[in-house]
Amino acid sequence: MYRIGLFSKISKTTIKTLRYYDEVGLLRPAYIDKENGYRYYSTEQLFSLHNIIALKQIGFSIDEISLIQAGGKITNILEQRKSEIESELSDAIDKLSRINNYILEKEGSFIMNYQAVIKELPECIVYSKRMVVPSYDSYFQLIPSIGEEVSKANPMLKCSIPEYCFIVYHDGEYKEKDIHIEFCEAVDNYGLDTDEIKFKKISSVTAVTVMHKGSYTKLGEAYAYIFKWIKDNKYTVADNPRESYIDGIWNKNKEEDWLTEIQVPVEKNN
Repeated sequence: MYRIGLFSKISKTTIKTLRYYDEVGLLRPAYIDKENGYRYYSTEQLFSLHNIIALKQIGFSIDEISLIQAGGKITNILEQRKSEIESELSDAIDKLSRINNYILEKEGSFIMNYQAVIKELPECIVYSKRMVVPSYDSYFQLIPSIGEEVSKANPMLKCSIPEYCFIVYHDGEYKEKDIHIEFCEAVDNYGLDTDEIKFKKISSVTAVTVMHKGSYTKLGEAYAYIFKWIKDNKYTVADNPRESYIDGIWNKNKEEDWLTEIQVPVEKNN
């Protein structure tokens, strides 16, 4: 039998840790002297402590180790931990790829007007209208009229908070004329459809996003950056791009103050 101090030295474990293991029931002393309260440990408990340390180094929590000691199926617990580590490793590799991409751009004296951010775009109810527009300038006339038509049919309908309006591009390629778009505005509930405007629910999606400040004529630069980033960081485009309009002609006097977020739904390559 070993006093706690000697057991601490032999096992290379602090007395504080041994006392904590005693408190949580993970490793209780083999014997406690009732007269002086001294804790004593046995040689066999060195093996128990060694197993606890091994499981901790793998990454198991105290609760998980207690479950294993209580007879839990270690194979299932190990498989779950393995899955968690694989997910953490995938996240770490993803972050490393982004860091390397950032370094290469900086070393190449690339003026970084854009920064890619991965976001979870939440599920939402929208009213939408699909149409072919002659040019991007047409947005200024067509989009306000959509809102007016919806408000007339649904006077009690409210926009979501925060507001979220966006355009989805259905052409699958960049076009300057006769552009097939779908305008969407997120709202708090379903309303009455009109002949051309329909309400629907859009599922949540993971997207790579960049912020573009300034004229819509410069949006091509933002798209070039975001699609290069997706390729370099081993993602795959999963759906049509969205343009979310945060600031624009409706609340900013200067074109250079317009703020648009490009959102491209993606999936991570295996």
